[in-house]
Amino acid sequence: MSINDLDDYPWDKVTPYRERAEQHSGGICDLSIGSPTDPTPQIIRDALVEATDAHAYPTAAGSPEVRAAIRSWYARRRGVTGLTDDNVIPTIGSKELVALLPTLLGLGEGDVVVHPRAAYPTYEVGARVAGAAPVAADDPDEWPEGTKLVWINSPGNPDGRVRGVDELRRAVERAREIGAVIASDECYAELGWDAPWDTETIPSILDPRVAGDSRANLLSVYSLSKQSNLAGYRAAFVAGCSRVVAQLLKNRKHLGLMPPAPVQHAMAVALADDEHVEAQREIYRRRRDELRPALESAGFRIDGSEAGLYLWVTEGDDAWASMSRLAELGILAGPGVFYGDFYPNHVRLSLTASDDRIRAAASRLRGPS
Repeated sequence: MSINDLDDYPWDKVTPYRERAEQHSGGICDLSIGSPTDPTPQIIRDALVEATDAHAYPTAAGSPEVRAAIRSWYARRRGVTGLTDDNVIPTIGSKELVALLPTLLGLGEGDVVVHPRAAYPTYEVGARVAGAAPVAADDPDEWPEGTKLVWINSPGNPDGRVRGVDELRRAVERAREIGAVIASDECYAELGWDAPWDTETIPSILDPRVAGDSRANLLSVYSLSKQSNLAGYRAAFVAGCSRVVAQLLKNRKHLGLMPPAPVQHAMAVALADDEHVEAQREIYRRRRDELRPALESAGFRIDGSEAGLYLWVTEGDDAWASMSRLAELGILAGPGVFYGDFYPNHVRLSLTASDDRIRAAASRLRGPS
């Protein structure tokens, strides 16, 4: 297929529910999109200003500063040591990489791209744009022979599911059995809530307990949009197998895919500062602690959601019926059908709305006191 054959953007279908929610006397509580509403930390904003004299072209490989910051961050926060500059490159946000990875790897007709059953839709879109066949499967034993690329997402969007070390190791073993590149989208890894992830580091696919003594065909994808409120900066990176990274870098050079130099400097500063990440994590924890019991009191069951920025919920009804019920309360959610064909009764609610909107949503869900 070509890019002209893509379906209409699915969020357009939510417009009637948005319009209904906006009519609520207390205003809309938009919990549909995971776009940060909290300020970008001042230390990062100052870094961007410092780097505005950007007269020369940036490099697709990334500045020495940002590559060193990425390597240091993996060692400090993810337990992944031994990375070199050949193992890392910055990207223009993570969605760009997710959408283009099959193309950048040279996949096409007859190739299979596996992605989770509950999945960020761009995994499938990227496969289709490249002409490859997307397959939704969580169990590694169900991944077809001949698969060229496997996407896993831990913590997951929309379901907040975390894959532990043993589960990740099995995924890597199966990918190696079938000769596939395996890419792990880990952009919510700093946001663990339920035990053991409230105290333990959520493992990366590059963790030596998972990867063993080889990073061959393994990629870890990460974004600063969530942990640092940098969605508008388009600041992300990929790390892993030096051979695959070299292929990505070569093709990205041809396409001119390079983050702006000021953004690269801001990324380096953000990656070196853990304090703002911990502060933002506590903001999201507080919002989650308010919204979750209110949803349960309103008859919703929380599934997964042990990490990440969302609550993945169902009341056992069709997702669009739940969307309608919530819209009557002035609450806008995201329908589960946007994340695959396997969850027609779920909706996703984001923790990125302001404290005021989260409190208002919780109050409406609880009903009159």
